[in-house]
Amino acid sequence: MAAASELPHAVCVHLAREAIAAGPQHHTEAAAVQRALHYRRTLLSPVINATGVLLHTNLGRAPLAMAHPAHAINVELDLTTGNRGSRQHAVGGLLATLCGAEAAMVVNNNAAAVLLVLAALARERQVLVSRGESVEIGGGFRVPDVMEQSGAHLVDVGTTNRTRLADYSKALTRTSADVALVLKVHPGNYRIEGFVEGTPVEQLATLGVPVIADIGSGLVDAGCPWLAGPPPAWLAHEPAARQTLEAGAALVTFSGDKLLGGPQAGIIAGRADLVAACAGHPLARALRPGGHVLLALQHVALAYLDRTAATTIPFWQMASVTLPQLRHRAEAIVASAGIGTVVASEAVPGAGSAPGTVIPSVAISLTGDHLEVLRAATPPIVARTRDGVSLLDLRTVHPGDDIHVGAALAALAVPAVPAVPAIVAAH
Repeated sequence: MAAASELPHAVCVHLAREAIAAGPQHHTEAAAVQRALHYRRTLLSPVINATGVLLHTNLGRAPLAMAHPAHAINVELDLTTGNRGSRQHAVGGLLATLCGAEAAMVVNNNAAAVLLVLAALARERQVLVSRGESVEIGGGFRVPDVMEQSGAHLVDVGTTNRTRLADYSKALTRTSADVALVLKVHPGNYRIEGFVEGTPVEQLATLGVPVIADIGSGLVDAGCPWLAGPPPAWLAHEPAARQTLEAGAALVTFSGDKLLGGPQAGIIAGRADLVAACAGHPLARALRPGGHVLLALQHVALAYLDRTAATTIPFWQMASVTLPQLRHRAEAIVASAGIGTVVASEAVPGAGSAPGTVIPSVAISLTGDHLEVLRAATPPIVARTRDGVSLLDLRTVHPGDDIHVGAALAALAVPAVPAVPAIVAAH
């Protein structure tokens, strides 16, 4: 069992005991090996994302190599003085520069960033939120629940589909000036269209109360200066950190592993006094990231600042590859595998980024549902089906994995050989 599955002996012993407890039919060597192989497939491992979802939450969102040498790093040591330093100083400074903010800090995800901001700046006080922005996103993250955990008090403003500046002003008057913040939440995983109206940050900033903008997806600059051409059309309605702060937001919060293309992290950027209040709150220690995340995020921030993000950050490599390049790769795979058809496709940003938008792409189409077989390949390939057709979208496949995709498709092209029943001689 251990040799077949490459699992540690202790794990195999545990699985063998489970098999014994399951009954006599599970006592065979073949059943034991199958159990071990199944367990092996439940462990974390690299997979090939052929879904066309660039930021696939189930597949770890933004792909990123996190190479870290086996050395100590100066996480909380100031090398210039030899004294203890802040783990937020280096990366926070780079992110502040990137966002055009006075200061920035990092926690372990964006939900933690929102929680910390509310706890540090609005505990036992009121926070105004439009009813249309009191949302739930993936994983059961609900704004009212996070507000409750922070100790802040939610004040609903306006209606689900229309909230005007006058609604906020009325709420300020009604709540007898005990309002600590106005929270504006970008509805990242859905879009309301039709008879709708919202209040932009520029208007909210005139209320005299700090505006916290949870922009979520992590676009740092609407101009995308790290790209050779203009910003992609699918980003047209996505809020960006730099422009949101310029519009008057006191703080912005966003994810590190979405459009930023970095590791899982939550970023708080904006006014130095408010960032300092967040950093000084007791929750900040519980929510702080480790050295590996900070180092990876530092590499990402430097790539943006030196304008190499388009060629060094995997997310932007995926987003920027041209349709002719994708079609050439798809045709080469189909030709080598002897199976499949090259078709036009539509990829999506994913992870609540730019909802309702698509990115033109190219896919390999296979008649029938082959998802289970593709997941069993080495490495596993995760694709999608539509109307009885399996689609492998090349925009989310790293070019270095084309050979693995071709091998998996070639295996599908070879018909399975039926097993020959064994003949047992009579004695």
